[in-house]
Amino acid sequence: MVRETRSGPRFSERFPEKFTEFGKRKPVEDGIVARSRRGDIGESWWSGRFLAVLTELGVGGRLSRGKTYARAGQVVDLAIEPGAITATVQGSRDEPYRARLGLRPFADEAWDAVLDALAADSWYAAALLAGEVPDDLEDVLARVGLSLFPQGSSELPMDCSCPDWSVPCKHLAAVAYLAAEEFDVDPFALLRWRGRDRATLLAALRDRRDAGAGAPTALEDLLDRFHRPGVPVPGPPERPASAPAPPPDALLDELPRLALDDGTDARDVLRPLYRRLGEPGVGEVG
Repeated sequence: MVRETRSGPRFSERFPEKFTEFGKRKPVEDGIVARSRRGDIGESWWSGRFLAVLTELGVGGRLSRGKTYARAGQVVDLAIEPGAITATVQGSRDEPYRARLGLRPFADEAWDAVLDALAADSWYAAALLAGEVPDDLEDVLARVGLSLFPQGSSELPMDCSCPDWSVPCKHLAAVAYLAAEEFDVDPFALLRWRGRDRATLLAALRDRRDAGAGAPTALEDLLDRFHRPGVPVPGPPERPASAPAPPPDALLDELPRLALDDGTDARDVLRPLYRRLGEPGVGEVG
């Protein structure tokens, strides 16, 4: 069945040579196959939130059309860059389609505000430096007037070169599902979509932590008093019950930069050892 457009002649009458998408999709060799084989897609809170936002924007009912394509490996390639998720998707035609999900990157001034807020709290800094995304990151961004996810359909432009006029089409929906799985594997991909790649973000975060290391930190003061008798060791700061356990190398991020003779930061040298000691079973006796 060919649908009528809102006004004017039918799409197939205006572009008869283009409206031939109905048919068996062409198989793809070495396509990107969704890890999820059935049920929901997306495991982390941030990937689930991304798909939930699409549902809230009123396109959730059409998302399911893309699960078959995502699980069949019809997406040939996918790239997440500042401002756009782009992909090539094979449909029923010989020529694959180009699909894009846009999102405006934060301005440099906005990123400065985000990084200042994150660096001000050692918990957030330690989590991000350990490769984790704090589950209240949205609250941090909200405090500086920003949102990690689009707040309306106008903030999430989507387009595809296929002849299907519905948005999202199954090709865009497949890209959204695979992007959600990519966010599971690399949460920094979501931040890259907003304009900062992992290396740039963490370098800026470390710079801010180092710049604030002139005054003695709580950890430095504790180490200075460690061997004095009768001095109680303070407990860890209270965090929300839902917050993840701090990474084993979090204490290193409280120390100022410790430059070795070759210029290497001693914290980076010690970090693999701390992470190894923090693995389950390592260091246990008996």
